[in-house]
Amino acid sequence: MAEPSLIYQYVRVLTIAGSDSGGGAGIQADLKTMAALGCYGMSAITALTAQNTQGVTAIHSAPPQFLAAQIDAVVGDIGAHAVKIGMLHSPQIVTTVAQAIDRHALPNVVLDPVMVSATGAPLIETAAVQAVVRELFPRAAVITPNVDEAALLLGQPIQSVKQLAPAAQALMELGAHAVLLKGGHLPGEEVFDYLVMRGVSGGPVMHEMRSARIHSRNLHGAGCTLSSALASYMALGLPLLQAVEHARDYVQQALVAGADVRTGNGVGPLNHGFAPSPLKKLET
Repeated sequence: MAEPSLIYQYVRVLTIAGSDSGGGAGIQADLKTMAALGCYGMSAITALTAQNTQGVTAIHSAPPQFLAAQIDAVVGDIGAHAVKIGMLHSPQIVTTVAQAIDRHALPNVVLDPVMVSATGAPLIETAAVQAVVRELFPRAAVITPNVDEAALLLGQPIQSVKQLAPAAQALMELGAHAVLLKGGHLPGEEVFDYLVMRGVSGGPVMHEMRSARIHSRNLHGAGCTLSSALASYMALGLPLLQAVEHARDYVQQALVAGADVRTGNGVGPLNHGFAPSPLKKLET
């Protein structure tokens, strides 16, 4: 009797986010990151942006029904071990994603509440901010705001490292299961991130994470990259704390590898593939 043949499957990660035509952030950064970490990346596009290293010049929204159709097509056939959620610019899009999470019982949801681009362009309608809190915070395994996004969500500025831990806890009190608050926008030679998650007793447990600041003009897409790396490591089976540590390390390496590369005339992207040196440094 013939032995049954083995069936192999990729570790699959879905990004639900906007498209960056410049390739440095959004679904482009997500898919590059997922591939670099050995995962099979899939996408459901919430919006198209006309974008480069100098800014966003136009946004074209996907109709909610079409976004739902993308998610249903991908998950219904291929499935997903984890989901990264990025740019959700309208309340209708937020609701569509929340319903899809419930409809497909999507696991390991990483919510990156993208609200402003690296060049300062707004990427979300005001009404959508509260919809994100109300509908997606309770459905996400972890949220990954930066300081500016956390300040918008909490309605108060965050201007020092001392404010990070209380802000992370306040975000958790809004309904998030876990919060990774990124402090890279604050000044200083060290970057502080805070992960707050529920401990065994149900109370919050805080983890402070530090790394040396990498001085580079190429920071575009760093937040997208971190959240998609986190989703990838969770899909690969790592618990949240270890997944965060590995994702931070990946982003650090990508920043170092891309620091001296010239891409465009503005805020360039990090190097997702850690490409060695067919890349040539421009003469100054």
